[in-house]
Formats: sequence, structure tokens, C-alpha cells
Amino acid sequence: MADWTFPADTRFSHAYIISTSDAKGNLNTAMHTASAILCSGGGARPCGKCRDCRKVASGSHPDLGFVRRQADESGKEKREIVVKQIRELAEDAIVRPNEATKKVYIIDQADTMNLQAQNAALKLFEEPPAFVCFLLCAENPQMLLQTVRSRCADIRSLHKSDGRQQEAEGESETLKKAKEYLKALASGDELQLLTWCFRNEGMDGRTAGEFLASVQSLIADMLAGRKNMLGLKAEDLLELYGQMDQYLAWLNVNISAKQIFGLLACSMPGTDRNGEPN
Repeated sequence: MADWTFPADTRFSHAYIISTSDAKGNLNTAMHTASAILCSGGGARPCGKCRDCRKVASGSHPDLGFVRRQADESGKEKREIVVKQIRELAEDAIVRPNEATKKVYIIDQADTMNLQAQNAALKLFEEPPAFVCFLLCAENPQMLLQTVRSRCADIRSLHKSDGRQQEAEGESETLKKAKEYLKALASGDELQLLTWCFRNEGMDGRTAGEFLASVQSLIADMLAGRKNMLGLKAEDLLELYGQMDQYLAWLNVNISAKQIFGLLACSMPGTDRNGEPN
């Protein structure tokens, strides 16, 4: 079992993209995350001891499903995940869980979904059943439609083993901005946060989306113990992570980056973060 856990009160998103250094790492992280979502142990998740964790580990949990590339008549794996598979997934997803409080579907090599399959998945992610979580394993997440990516949280940094990749990402401008934002947030100085947001509200929509995803990536690293939490509480970081999901969705429906940064200016821990763009 992996050596990281989620806090007991974690509120999981309806969909995640998992992108690590290789396909095996993606699947291992997805299985660990699925175990955490289904865990009934009561403490840090996954506990590895409860009935649900044991069933996930043995591959027998009735509320854990998989979508994979199918084999052709010769037994060779097909190149794509096709729309029929996603439609079958959608039909199964509306059925309530058998044993756990949630159902989890792992889409292995999700970046091989063809265009029709991705469009079908997009409809499912737009209005998912409340009790379902989708985990998309993708070695090349850029192969997924931007509209699909915008509806998924990104937890690739939870299980990243390639230090060179991490260093390279640290050079990106959006990641630098994400670090600046979290430092301003952690300062406890509302004026500093407001000034920073005002200075950066001119981002275009695409850059703003990359910035929000970078904030999520940093938060995931903080919660996993790989980065300093800057004095922020885990519950505040988890709430902020969920807010990034919402803001990404709003960006996708033509809410401006300026409006999003106005909301970010009000995200100081301990303040009301339930506002919506006008």
C-alpha cells in the first residue's frame, strides 16, 4: 500500500485525472485513491483494514468498476476506448452502490478514448450521479479534450516519482503564480491577497485555467506531505481544492478570469468562500 493517506473528512471530487510517470504508476495511484473513496474505516483513508479496503485490494469490491481498451478477435488490445464502452459505463453509473456509500470507476488509459467516447464522457461528467467518482488514468492528459480536463481535478502530483519532471514544472510561469497566490493566502494579510489578485486578474482564460490547475497540484503536494503547508490547515486546503474545481467549471462557461480572481481575493481562510460570480 502507498504511504500517503487522505484526511478522514476529505470531500472527494466527482472526477480526477491521474497522471504519473507511467501507466503502472497511474493505475497504482488510482487503486489507492479508489480505496480511500470507498474506505469505511473512519480515520485517515484508506485504512487498509476495513471490509471495503480489503475488497479493493483483492479486486472483488462490487462498487469498483473498470473501463479498459478491449481485445480484438485475435486477442490483441485495441488502440482506443470506444463510445459504446462509455455509454455502458453511463448506464451502470446510475445504479446505486451495492455496499459502499460511493461507486468508483477507473478509466485506464483514458487518453486513448476516441473523440466520440470523450464527448460521451463529457456529458456524464457534466451531470454525474452524486454517488459516483471517476478516476481517469492518463499518461498523456493533453490528449483529452480541454472540456473533459476542465471537469476533472488533477491529482498527478500525489504519486509523482520523476524529480526531473517536477523540477521542470517548477519553472512554468503558472506554477510560479500558483506559489505566489498560496503564499499571499497563507500570509493572513487580506490587503496583500487583494493586491496580488488585482495585479494578476488580466490573465486570459486558458492561462487562468492552467493557474487554477497548478494551485490544485500544489495543494495535493501539501496534503501528501511533499511541500510545506505554509501554516494552512488541511481542511482549508481541501476546501480551496474544491473551489478550484468550481472555478475551472465556471471558466468553461465563459465566466471571466477577472471574476474568478475577484473570488480568489475573498478566499482567505476563515472568510466566506461561498460567493458566486455575478
